[in-house]
Amino acid sequence: MWMKELIDKKRRGQLLSAQEIEFLVKGITQGQLSDAQVAAFAMAVCCQGMAVAEQVALTRAMRDSGSVLDWRDMHLDGPLLDKHSTGGVGDLTSLVLAPMLAACGAYVPMISGRGLGHTGGTLDKLEAIPGFRTCRSTGEFKTQVKQTGLAIVEQSSQLAPADKRLYAIRDNAACVESAALIQASILSKKLAAGIQYLLLDVKQGNGAFMPDTDNAAQLASLITQIAQQLGLSCAALVTDMNQVFSASVGHSLEVQEALDSLTGQRRASRLLELCLALGERLLCLSGLQPTPEQARVALMKALDSQKALERFAAMIHAAGGPADFVERAATYLPQAPIQLPVYAGDSGYVQQMDCRKLGISLIGLGGGRVQATDCIDHSVGLSELCQVGTFVDSGRPLAVIHARHHHQAEKCRALLLEAIKTGPQKPAPHPIILGEVGQCHGPSF
Repeated sequence: MWMKELIDKKRRGQLLSAQEIEFLVKGITQGQLSDAQVAAFAMAVCCQGMAVAEQVALTRAMRDSGSVLDWRDMHLDGPLLDKHSTGGVGDLTSLVLAPMLAACGAYVPMISGRGLGHTGGTLDKLEAIPGFRTCRSTGEFKTQVKQTGLAIVEQSSQLAPADKRLYAIRDNAACVESAALIQASILSKKLAAGIQYLLLDVKQGNGAFMPDTDNAAQLASLITQIAQQLGLSCAALVTDMNQVFSASVGHSLEVQEALDSLTGQRRASRLLELCLALGERLLCLSGLQPTPEQARVALMKALDSQKALERFAAMIHAAGGPADFVERAATYLPQAPIQLPVYAGDSGYVQQMDCRKLGISLIGLGGGRVQATDCIDHSVGLSELCQVGTFVDSGRPLAVIHARHHHQAEKCRALLLEAIKTGPQKPAPHPIILGEVGQCHGPSF
């Protein structure tokens, strides 16, 4: 086979065989394809799409480009499960939900990603914590999951290495929105992690890669279909990304808000409801709880008893973070020197929010990447971000900008005023759950 011919074949919209796809994935993994060729392949897929059979073959080949974890030697007494979001703004759900699930008897080996496009990345958030290591060996990863119930790590060179390279190139090649590449990226990592149950959080709205409900539902259906063909029990929710779920956008700020949610000091209502909606379905899918109602009770007990907070603290320390991070987070998390409240021109209710612009504003502050190799400023972002329906006036800002430099703060202020619209009438509340794919009731564990 000749790689150039296979790329050209896909560019012309022809079907690739499983053997041809395996050959291409091997070329991506072993460096036989240049970055330009990988980008060309990604663009061809983005423009022409892939049949379901091609996607199954692509996902399988990407999974098998490295090791697939086997957990039998760890003798775990609970199910291996995970949740994955397709990308949002101010979405710190994983930081709150994973400890909640671990406190309910699950084991959560979460292989996460970095910021992609205008959306945030869980790994970038965690790296705001001094000493936190997202890169772990397979042995360290498995041991931490066994001991603490959860671990959030980046892909190692052994786990789905084809995806790790393709993921970075997709962002710079403007190929993020391809459904085929999104699902292959998600599932290859999850399958390589050896999990048994997966719940997808497919975002829809102006802050998501899927701007309308139909496309989001199609992606959710596609991923669950392919996951099941590859032996993974999977379901999905389509959730609203036309406003942020939390009051923060930015790495240190989101970590602090996650901690506040776990301690009970402050819990944004939409963030809590999303965590409960995802968590109750995962507990039922895995058989840890028999009904959604009982699952919700267990999740709230994990929060209110501080058991989830204990799991979070144990995860931070096991990954190299401070042992007293929970007690002294404010002294460890970097803080930007400039804090600028932004007020609406007229008092009124927040009518709508352009989350994509909020994500772009974080990049402008230095908290995101333009190039894959860019360093990010973990201290910058937005706090006290109002929700749709909030009444704002001279005493209630739209948000507070945290910036390194005054010119960055002023640019962010202008973009923020474009992104958040106010008016005299209070809008109807936005539903959080827009759709559901797959059954979330599994056998007893």
